[in-house]
Amino acid sequence: MTDILKSLETTIIQRREADPGSSYVAGLRGKGRAKMAEKLGEEAIETVIAAIQDDPDAMTGEAADLLFHLIVLLADMDISIDDVTAELARREGVSGLQEKASRGDT
Repeated sequence: MTDILKSLETTIIQRREADPGSSYVAGLRGKGRAKMAEKLGEEAIETVIAAIQDDPDAMTGEAADLLFHLIVLLADMDISIDDVTAELARREGVSGLQEKASRGDT
């Protein structure tokens, strides 16, 4: 799975510098990080709706959109897929409740 995500990340990074008229990623980047975050939020909401509606086809598409926009935002913040997978590896085997408590989340 990480191969396709790494490939997507590479493509997104390359397209960030493209002509915004020919690249969705460049156009989104030109609108700024707040717009990227807003788009990620929209995709998250659409993913939730697909789940609530118990629509596997819509869920698959929305999950792909969500991952795509997450990688766009991560790239803008100079955070790589490797950084994220390293954090997941660090958390592996730790209870979700324990991990959340270690962050001080309520």
